[in-house]
Amino acid sequence: MAFVDQVAIDTVPKIIGPREHAVLDYGVAATFFALGIKYRDTHRPASALAFINGAMVLGMSLLTDYPGGVWRKISFPMHGAMDVVQAAVAGLGPVVMGFAGDPEAKTFYGQAMSEVGVIAATDWHAQAI
Repeated sequence: MAFVDQVAIDTVPKIIGPREHAVLDYGVAATFFALGIKYRDTHRPASALAFINGAMVLGMSLLTDYPGGVWRKISFPMHGAMDVVQAAVAGLGPVVMGFAGDPEAKTFYGQAMSEVGVIAATDWHAQAI
C-alpha cells in the first residue's frame, strides 16, 4: 500500500489518471512561476515561495514515470506522496515566511487546498493510456 492510499478520502471518486495529473502539474508549475514574476517587485517573500513551489512541481513532474515525465525516476505513487509535501509547503509557507495575514497568502492557501483535492481524486495505481 502506498502512502497516498493511507491519506485517501474514501468519498472522493478517483477520476484523475496519470495523463490528467501530468497536465495539471505542468499547469500548476506554470502558474507558480507566473505568480513569482507577478509578486517579484511587490512582495518578495510571496515571489520566493511561488518560485520554490513552481520548482518543486516542475522538478517532480520531469522526474515522474507518467506522460510528460522526462527522466522517469519517481513512481506515480511516490509522486503522490511528494504532492502531499508540496501542498504542505504551499499551505504553511506564508506562515513560515512571515506573510500569513497578507492578501498574497490566500493564493498559497487556495493552491494547497486544491492540491489536496487533486491528491484525493487521483488514481495513483492507474496505468497511463
